[in-house]
Amino acid sequence: MTVCRDCCCGSTRKHPGIDHDAQLAALREAVGDRHRVRVSECLRVCERSNVVVVHPAPAARRAGARLVHLGDVLDDRLVDALADWLDAGGPGLAEVPPMLTPRIFDPADYAD
Repeated sequence: MTVCRDCCCGSTRKHPGIDHDAQLAALREAVGDRHRVRVSECLRVCERSNVVVVHPAPAARRAGARLVHLGDVLDDRLVDALADWLDAGGPGLAEVPPMLTPRIFDPADYAD
């Protein structure tokens, strides 16, 4: 998965009251060594910050699964749901948890 940071995602200016460093640490702890967490500079979908991009497993990608973009990932319950989804197989292999469904968006809808 890729976590957007270094812009409004991860910014206390845009999301006061959120400890973004602690959230990133919680995400890494929740997925452990089972999944890789990458941090990216701005992904240019600031309207949906905090953005997390979930990558399908290689076999799922070969079968046609695509990246899933999640916006407004701002609380620990979402971090836990995300970790559970990845452990179940993630995009293309497991159903998106109902808690995450409203957070899915198409980044093309936000293109300049």
